[in-house]
Amino acid sequence: MIGSLNEDGKLLRQSLNSLPQPQVKPPLIVVSGLPGTGKSFFCHKLAERLTVPILASDTLRKTLFPYPQYKESENKRLFSACHALIEELLRKGIPVIFDATNLLEHHREYLYRAAERTEAKLILVWVEAPTEVVRQRLLAREKADIPQDDSEAVWKVYTKMKPRREKISRNHFVIDTSQDITAVIDKIARAIKR
Repeated sequence: MIGSLNEDGKLLRQSLNSLPQPQVKPPLIVVSGLPGTGKSFFCHKLAERLTVPILASDTLRKTLFPYPQYKESENKRLFSACHALIEELLRKGIPVIFDATNLLEHHREYLYRAAERTEAKLILVWVEAPTEVVRQRLLAREKADIPQDDSEAVWKVYTKMKPRREKISRNHFVIDTSQDITAVIDKIARAIKR
């Protein structure tokens, strides 16, 4: 999406903390996975290592919709604004980690094209965890109201979404967050510097 941000995009940009210095060929790190697999945990560990801002769809959704309904019209508005903001940041040389379920290939296609248009280095990551680990995490999320956790997805949401997941068509990293993720973070950091 070329052009200036609409009001939603501007609101999302204002919600970001300070941004890192621009760079040539900034990375666009697209992190995908089902709810409860540890996407946000992984993104925070990666951001600590790389000093890259995280655009998390759960957090940005609450910026636009303080009481989200998770309707299709809400999703379209949110992801349209997210995609426009990602592209604007990349055009300015700002690296981005995009944390969203991104389960469908046609949703990821926009991000692939944005990376091509902006000459960003595209890094794709699929985050997973064993089903029982995810179930325990999501049941714990239901019981505890965790203020730093913007996701409202519960076990029922996971089981509804799981069959709809489409494989990533391009080369990507696969991370199991029930294991030590340090080695994969090292590999991603090396891939970005290459």
